[in-house]
Amino acid sequence: MEIPVAVYVIWWATLIVAVVVVLPLAVYLLNRALNAAREIERYAAKSLEAGVGIAGNTANIEALEDTISVATDILGTAGSIEEHTGAIEGVFEARTGRAT
Repeated sequence: MEIPVAVYVIWWATLIVAVVVVLPLAVYLLNRALNAAREIERYAAKSLEAGVGIAGNTANIEALEDTISVATDILGTAGSIEEHTGAIEGVFEARTGRAT
């Protein structure tokens, strides 16, 4: 049984269309997808760098809150020391009879 010439013509036409149209189109689309993936990777790297910078800059907030807490305690202690100093001064003046 012999294969008709029309089958060969259709086969070669399909093969030529696939090589000339479909293959370059597929390569073009894959290249666009690759470029988009590289851009996404670049933006993700920049975002990571920015996020690490933000985390580094905000790490000191907790230390600042601790400092404010300690400073508030020191202020209260300083007020107490001032009151006691005034009391000691009053006792000293009463015992010595002279003002400081």
